[in-house]
Amino acid sequence: MKIKDLIILVEKKINKNISTENIKIEDKTFLHKKHLSHEKNKFHLKIQIKSNDLKLMSKINANKKVYNILKNEIEKYIHSIQILIN
Repeated sequence: MKIKDLIILVEKKINKNISTENIKIEDKTFLHKKHLSHEKNKFHLKIQIKSNDLKLMSKINANKKVYNILKNEIEKYIHSIQILIN
C-alpha cells in the first residue's frame, strides 16, 4: 500500500467511527528508516485528532478506541503510530 492511500484509509475509518472536528495525519516514516526493526512498506504515522468525544474519555481508553479502529492497518501497514488527542 502507498502512504497516500494509507492516510486516506486511516482518515476515513476514524471519521466513520468517531465524531471528529479535525484530523491531521503525517507520515513520519523517515524517523524509523534506520531502525533495525523497520520493515519496508510499513509506515510511521502521527495522527492528531480533535474530538470532543475522545476528550471525554481517559487517554488510555481513547487510544484503545483508535487502535481498535485501525487494528487491521496496524497489523499490515503501520510500523509505529503516535496518537495525539486535542
